[in-house]
Amino acid sequence: MADNRDEIHSKSLRAGRRTYFFDVRSTRAEDYYLTITESKRDFNDDGTPFYKKHKIYLYKEDFQNFKDHLNEMVDFIITEKGEEIISLKKEEPTENIDSTEKEIETKEEEEVKEEPTTDFTEVKFDDLGKEEE
Repeated sequence: MADNRDEIHSKSLRAGRRTYFFDVRSTRAEDYYLTITESKRDFNDDGTPFYKKHKIYLYKEDFQNFKDHLNEMVDFIITEKGEEIISLKKEEPTENIDSTEKEIETKEEEEVKEEPTTDFTEVKFDDLGKEEE
């Protein structure tokens, strides 16, 4: 008999170099929970592609708070910055910087990550390999 925890309902969203997967899965007690996976294509030093994946497990008891916080943050961003996409404008390259230095700067800019917020309501997420019964 096939394990029905794998494919109850799934949907994906492509967003540039990232893809988001929304998967409904089943606990051993046959209740449902949601996993959200971010998959980002990246490249090894030798140029071969690989995917970085980050996963969130979200259980029903956390749905309302999660939705409330997500909606609040989205509304805040739209109110503060509007719906227009603001792109980082690159300065015109100078003749003093060679192409290798430009590539390194671009890669370093992509690797900069935001500091995690400490003002967050705790949402219970299990470790990747564990499932709640």
